[in-house]
Amino acid sequence: MHVVYTPRHLLHDPSTEIEASTTHSPFEHTGRAETIKDALAADSRFVFGAPTDHGLAPITAVHDEGLVKFLSVAWAEYQKVVGERREVVPDMFYRDDLRNRTGATTEPEAITARLGWWCFETTTPLTQGTYEAARAAVDTALTATDIVLAGERAAYGLCRPPGHHATSDLYGGYCFFNNAAISAHDIVKRTGGKVTVLDVDYHHGNGTQEIFYDRDDVQYVSLHGDPRRAYPYFTGYAEETGTGRGLGSTFNVPLAKRTADDAYVSALATCAEKVAAFKPSTLIVSLGLDTFITDPIADLAVTTEGFARSGALLAQLGLPTIVLQEGGYDVSALGRNVHAWLTGFGA
Repeated sequence: MHVVYTPRHLLHDPSTEIEASTTHSPFEHTGRAETIKDALAADSRFVFGAPTDHGLAPITAVHDEGLVKFLSVAWAEYQKVVGERREVVPDMFYRDDLRNRTGATTEPEAITARLGWWCFETTTPLTQGTYEAARAAVDTALTATDIVLAGERAAYGLCRPPGHHATSDLYGGYCFFNNAAISAHDIVKRTGGKVTVLDVDYHHGNGTQEIFYDRDDVQYVSLHGDPRRAYPYFTGYAEETGTGRGLGSTFNVPLAKRTADDAYVSALATCAEKVAAFKPSTLIVSLGLDTFITDPIADLAVTTEGFARSGALLAQLGLPTIVLQEGGYDVSALGRNVHAWLTGFGA
């Protein structure tokens, strides 16, 4: 299997994050991608290649141009105004109710205000190299997409930063650009075929759902921790099924705490049935492995063997498949878990 990887992900290197009312070492850090790279490089079935530059057009086809522009300048502008900071995090967040009945507003001028205009939470600091790393993650996803559209059965994009929490006009949840959504839209544009994004991350991919919620050419299927207890809390409920032309094209499966291999694979089989019924030309898997039994920020109980079973189950769909890395924060196990999933799929 082709693996697309770039060391440019190392440019996004925060040393702290703000989460659970504390400041601590980030769960999403450079070691995640490096341990995956090392695990796959040790197996000759995986062939590594670098991403190619796809430019801004595929990004702005999905994301607000204002978000892209902001991310390209925010860290440097903040340094000029506030002073030297290694990580940049909003002080406040814009909500419509702040203005109540005074009417809509536009993007503010102050960099300290613009942070809270474009970001939705505190765990996703900007660093000096964040924008370049996020651009490289998009190129990683699109290069894996190119490989599959050229005729390969499957390819794996080792994307970092991850992407599925980024909405059309907001970043957060460790995500800046939505790698899977950009790839899905690009496939539809290039081929005219339908695409399914199957999201197996513990945390619901609110961004991917938002981007495609009213579309009938991209199906979004997700199984994840029940949002009644799990981040991002406000999306991912079973009754969210799409709107307008997209009604029925979104399918969410919230999972109970400590869901283990058998129940998890059974839920994934239900998701696979939904995918097959949609009849997409291409499958994109948002591969989050924070469903692992010892993941530090999740509460399911899937094992390494469960990941191998999951990959094997989805291989039975027989679809051209692009696998893009999302979460997974037990770094000591992450490499072998990705390896198990991909070899289960038939790398």
